[in-house]
Amino acid sequence: MNDATSVLVDTWRELRDRVEAALERYLAELRPDCPERLREAMGYSLLAGGKRLRPLLVILACEACGGRREAALPAACAIEMIHTYSLIHDDLPAMDDDELRRGRPTNHKVFGEAMAILAGDGLLTLAFEVLARDVKPPEVAAACCAELASAAGAEGMVGGQVADLEAEQFGPTDRSAEAAEWIGPSHRAEVAEPEPSPVPVSPSRELERLEAIHRRKTGRLLACALTLGARIAQAPPEMRDRLENYGRCLGLAFQITDDLLDILGDASKIGKKVQKDAGHGKLTYPGLLGVDESRARARALIEEACRWIAPLGEGGRRLDA
Repeated sequence: MNDATSVLVDTWRELRDRVEAALERYLAELRPDCPERLREAMGYSLLAGGKRLRPLLVILACEACGGRREAALPAACAIEMIHTYSLIHDDLPAMDDDELRRGRPTNHKVFGEAMAILAGDGLLTLAFEVLARDVKPPEVAAACCAELASAAGAEGMVGGQVADLEAEQFGPTDRSAEAAEWIGPSHRAEVAEPEPSPVPVSPSRELERLEAIHRRKTGRLLACALTLGARIAQAPPEMRDRLENYGRCLGLAFQITDDLLDILGDASKIGKKVQKDAGHGKLTYPGLLGVDESRARARALIEEACRWIAPLGEGGRRLDA
């Protein structure tokens, strides 16, 4: 490891420690009206470690745009709360039905499904409380709340999860043709008619559908992390756009890597069950492209991401690393 890389690793480690301490503080500051069991369930997942990629991107983006680390810390914690809530809910039996997360049993396996849902709800709402109260000035806080709500909501992460579930349920078929046959003013679904045959979809259409899913499910929140940092630094629109495009590319590359880990990874090392996507009938990059082409696509996306932030100088190089 050369000196420059060592400095970057130390910087990331220091930032991660700051985020961890701030997350612990936010949970500890919840007033007695918060039931202790709920606080415990929220902390079980929020304080379980992990890469802390999204909060680190908030802080590094803020610094790249000339802002201060301390100013970005509340938004960094807020986006990690959103990410953690999404993991708790995604792991539920009604969603991905996972039993292992970050090397230990998932939230609902420890606290039950009802408490897991409520823990996720608690983190979701706490995130916006932190943003609205602790980001300054108020107009920047409002912009950050709107940005995060859009990225995490029906047009972003939640919408992407819905599309992912639909792809799993219906498989590689053109559901629009099916829907046109069964839904409309005449309510044809109420009439006993033979179910129409699925319409095959080309591999290119399937790839477009997969990327549309993950632009929302994974990419929107990663891109949001960067734009939150830029907004807190009050960066000009051009810099925000560069960071958003960097996040978009990074998000897709991250998802491809996650898909590859599902088929090639070791559960004891990555902290979650592997080889589950194919069993659930999920659309994945290796399933459509194969392992080698998926790797090449991830590399190309990372290279494109780096080109977007190259003009940002030293701050961009920290994100590049």
